[in-house]
Amino acid sequence: MYQKTVLSNGLRVITIPMPDSLTTTIFVLVEAGSKYETKEINGLSHFLEHMCFKGTEKRPKSIDISSELDGIGAVYNAFTSMEYTGYFAKARPNHFDIILDVVSDIYLNQIFDSEEIDKEKGVIIEEINMYEDLPMRRVQELFTNLLYGDQPAGWDIAGPKETIKKLVRDDFIKYRDGHYLSQSSLVVVAGKFKEDEMMKKIEVAFGGVKSGKKIPKIKTIEYQIKPEILLKHKETDQTHLVLGVRAFDIFDNRRYALQILTNILGGGMSSRLFQKIREEMAAAYYVSAGADLFTDHGYLAAWAGIDHSKTELVILAILEEFQKIISQPIKNDELQRAKNHLIGGLIIGLETSDQLAGFYGGQEILTKKTISPEDLINKIEAVKAEDIMAVAQDIFQNQKLNLAIIGPFSAEGGPVLDEKEKLEKILKI
Repeated sequence: MYQKTVLSNGLRVITIPMPDSLTTTIFVLVEAGSKYETKEINGLSHFLEHMCFKGTEKRPKSIDISSELDGIGAVYNAFTSMEYTGYFAKARPNHFDIILDVVSDIYLNQIFDSEEIDKEKGVIIEEINMYEDLPMRRVQELFTNLLYGDQPAGWDIAGPKETIKKLVRDDFIKYRDGHYLSQSSLVVVAGKFKEDEMMKKIEVAFGGVKSGKKIPKIKTIEYQIKPEILLKHKETDQTHLVLGVRAFDIFDNRRYALQILTNILGGGMSSRLFQKIREEMAAAYYVSAGADLFTDHGYLAAWAGIDHSKTELVILAILEEFQKIISQPIKNDELQRAKNHLIGGLIIGLETSDQLAGFYGGQEILTKKTISPEDLINKIEAVKAEDIMAVAQDIFQNQKLNLAIIGPFSAEGGPVLDEKEKLEKILKI
């Protein structure tokens, strides 16, 4: 059973004991991501995450951090998203003190050495280059660029190269001081640990976290009056596309119906899109669907890597499945299969300490609330076919449609497709 505690300095701590676990995970999250940035520092949240591993007062060099964690066989990493950044380490329970000391140290005591910042710029730029060479990933970023445009929700998390090159030490310190605060931070401990000792150790390790006035993020503006298309030319062997619609935020009670809706569309090999596009049309290897919900916006999307010559046919097939969800009630056996698939994936996905820490931590950092796996299962089971149809009728509307594509063509026309005008004619439900 998980427990949430708020320390005297405002830091939230969630503990999830797993007495039979072979590991312990310490996970630290902070309300700091690309949506908290201005255009002048776009990419700084992600860059700062990198710099946390480049040296602290106690461990001045990156090798001091990595060698200590590698030396105990720990798994460790960090990530940055639109709305939060996370740092974690997972090891055998007898190494709890070490991973707590290292994770708290890199979180609280970064030195932001100017020489290391300049060196890491090259690493960040190569990471951006890597994403450019991964069209099945890059097209997802283009989709959010298209949805939200020139505002934080529409910017790439890694930022543009030109901005990365301009960042200096003072930018990191100012950003950290405005975001890495006790009231916007969360520590999650999951796995096997001594409960009577653990909380005291957390209080000591994170006693230095500062309090202050948190810089808020800019509210995302939703505006769209017609279907929108974004095309990017790249000489690829597949056309990669994302086709989706605006939805709602993470606080909306319809999110459970939305989860099931996306599962029916593209949540496995028996899903409608997989069966239609891969099995019947033989037009793709990968095809899926999902929903991303944030604190002030959200969307549903389907994505696939497809045969160039079948691009229009695949788009029409996806739109046809959207239309079916609107107009045809879901049968009980398909509804229950989708629920079972979601619930099975949830339970299997929570078998380890790091996955369980992520489950509770992700909820808390976004919503300030958590529900247990059991409660989530009950929410999913309570969804009715008419709930799904109602959500579909609300979100599957022409003026909410968005299509992003990467492929060997250009918006002005090309050897494969005479693109944008042709797609505009078929992009409707």
